Amino acid sequence: TRRSSDLMPLVQLLLLGFAIQTEVRHIPTIVFDQSLSAESRDMLATFSASGYFDVTHIASNYTEVTHSIDSGQVRVGIIFPPDFADCLHKGNPATLQVFVDASDNMTSNQAIAVANSIGLLKSQQVVMQKLHLAAAPYDIRVRPLYNPDGITAYYMVPAILGIIVTLTMMILTAVAIVRERERGTLEQLMVTPLKSYEMMIGKIAPYIILGYVQITVALLIGVWIFGVPIRGSVLELYLLTLFFITASLGLGLMISTVAKNQMQAFQISFFIMLPSILLSGFMFPIVAMPRFIQYISALLPLTYYLEIIRGVVLKGIGFQYLVGQVAILLVFSVVFIVLSTLRF
Repeated sequence: TRRSSDLMPLVQLLLLGFAIQTEVRHIPTIVFDQSLSAESRDMLATFSASGYFDVTHIASNYTEVTHSIDSGQVRVGIIFPPDFADCLHKGNPATLQVFVDASDNMTSNQAIAVANSIGLLKSQQVVMQKLHLAAAPYDIRVRPLYNPDGITAYYMVPAILGIIVTLTMMILTAVAIVRERERGTLEQLMVTPLKSYEMMIGKIAPYIILGYVQITVALLIGVWIFGVPIRGSVLELYLLTLFFITASLGLGLMISTVAKNQMQAFQISFFIMLPSILLSGFMFPIVAMPRFIQYISALLPLTYYLEIIRGVVLKGIGFQYLVGQVAILLVFSVVFIVLSTLRF
C-alpha cells in the first residue's frame, strides 16, 4: 500500500505532463463545398495544412453541418458558397462561412484566430499576384455557435457541476463505507437476512438523492448568479444525470471494496479525481492531448457527462444526440456496481 501511494504522484505527473496542452490542434472539421472548384480546394488545403483543422467529415447539405456540430462529432464547419470561384474571377470578395462550436472556449478561440489568420494570409497572397483588385479577395465570416460572446461562466459552470457530483458521489461513498467497516457496523448488517445487492442499493440510494440536490442548487446558482442559459430540457438533463450519478457511485463502491482504511480510500479517490478534472475536457480540450492520453480520458465517466451537460445546457440538444454518451455511462454503472457487489 505504501509503495503504491508513493508511485501515485509520479504516475499523475507523467500523465498530466503529456495531457495538458493549451494549444489546440487537429480540430475535427466538417466541410460543405458547394463550389467544387480549384479555388475552394486550394483554400481548404490551406486550412488543412495549418495543422489546426482536420477534415473528418464531408457534408452534402447545410443540415449535415449543423447536425455534426450539434452532436459533437466536429467542432468546426466550413461552408463554401456556389459562387465562391466566380467572385474571385470577377475581382469581388469571395465569402467563406466558418461555424465554430463556442461551447468549448479554448478550442473555439483557437479556431477563430487561425481561421481569420488564414483569410488574411490568402488575401495578401492574391493581392500580391493581382494588384488590380480593389478589395480583399477572401471574406471569411466566422460565426461562433452556442456561446458567441465567449463568456467563460457559460462553459465552466456546467462542468463544475459535474466535478462536484463526482467529488461527492465517489469520495464520500468510498470513505463512508470503509469507515463503517472499520467501526464494525458493516459486519452487523452482513449478519442480517439482507442480500449483498440489497445492501448496496441501500447504501447508494441516499447519495442519489444528495446528488440531485447538489445538481439543483448548482443549476440555480448558475442561472441566477452567473446567468448561464439552459437551452435544453431540464427534465431530460435530470434523467441523463442519473446514469452519471450511478456510475460515480459504482466507482466509489468499487474503491471501498479495495481500500483497507479511510486514508487509503481517500488516496485512491484522489488518484482518480485529479485525472478526471484534467483529462476529461473540463479544463483542457481532449483533442489537444496525445492519442494514448485520449484513451485514458475515454475511461473516465466525467468525460461523457461533460458532453451531456454542455450539450443540454449550452446547445439545447436532446437524447438523440447523446445516445452514445448515455450508453457508455450505463456500461460504467453496471460494471462498477456488479463488480463491487461481487467483491463485497
